[in-house]
Amino acid sequence: MRPSRSLYLGVLAATLVLDQATKLWLFYVVDIAARQPIEVAPFFNLILVWNQGISYGLFQQSTEAGRWALTIFKIAAAIGLTVWAWRTPGRLLAAGLGLIAGGAIGNAIDRILFGAVLDFAHLFWGRFSWYVFNVADAAIVAGVALLMYDGLIAGRRTPPEGSAAPEKP
Repeated sequence: MRPSRSLYLGVLAATLVLDQATKLWLFYVVDIAARQPIEVAPFFNLILVWNQGISYGLFQQSTEAGRWALTIFKIAAAIGLTVWAWRTPGRLLAAGLGLIAGGAIGNAIDRILFGAVLDFAHLFWGRFSWYVFNVADAAIVAGVALLMYDGLIAGRRTPPEGSAAPEKP
């Protein structure tokens, strides 16, 4: 198997396991619903928010049709990302795609099991409050950042496949 494919699958699996493990542990073991907010640091609390939208609360859906439409969208996105990852030899790109696909699948599992996504991480500073998110959301953001880096910066350093490297002066 191509190294980029192995990397993609490894990152996807690690993201999915970490996402689901944190959610299940906080919900069933810590009982975050009964104990919230849990102060971790002066700028970070654990709280329970059921997100009926996609990452960071976008596109909120309150109907069963909306729930399943978002679930199907996330699964289709993961399939599309897998096809893309299978075609790329780039390891950085494969890692970014694995983060995004793992996060999408993790949030889709929540939506299937609970009807909404379990978000729990709340960052704030003084009066500034960031969205409540989870490991899957953070992985999706990190994956998009890797894709942007690969497309905008790293891609400029390597010649396109099949082309000759520029000659040194």
